[in-house]
Amino acid sequence: MTGAGELLVGLVVLAGLVGVVVQVLPGAFLVALAVVVWGVWTGGGWGWAVVVAAVVLTAAAQVVKYVVAGRHLVRGGVPNRSLVWGGLAGVVGFFVIPVVGLFLGFVLGTYLAELARLREHPVAWRATVVALQATGLTIAVELAGSLLVTGLWLLGVWRT
Repeated sequence: MTGAGELLVGLVVLAGLVGVVVQVLPGAFLVALAVVVWGVWTGGGWGWAVVVAAVVLTAAAQVVKYVVAGRHLVRGGVPNRSLVWGGLAGVVGFFVIPVVGLFLGFVLGTYLAELARLREHPVAWRATVVALQATGLTIAVELAGSLLVTGLWLLGVWRT
């Protein structure tokens, strides 16, 4: 792959890493897709090894993030229906308030769902904080996986 091609792959990887943190783009999948395109285009032992590792690491991170977040939510006593309400409110908030609406909608929706279920402000707020912590855990796990894939890609670029 030419230097311009690798630069383009690097820009897509960077956009994917930003997408992991901001949660607007499917960041991990962008990183993996860019690295897979690079590996297939480059070919050879290093190219294909990086492709396989990128796919495995991305898939593993996706599974681990849901397992870790799910356990955290179960320990915190937050039911799935509250998260569904939070997610729906987040989608509405995304369109109503640009940039921060997704986050605000999720928090408000989760809080209101928990308040309706539990009828106590402090308990509902604690459950909302648990949901936010679980969201942070998913971002951290996905970012770690994407950074590992990025590191493998950089190693592959250096080696080829």
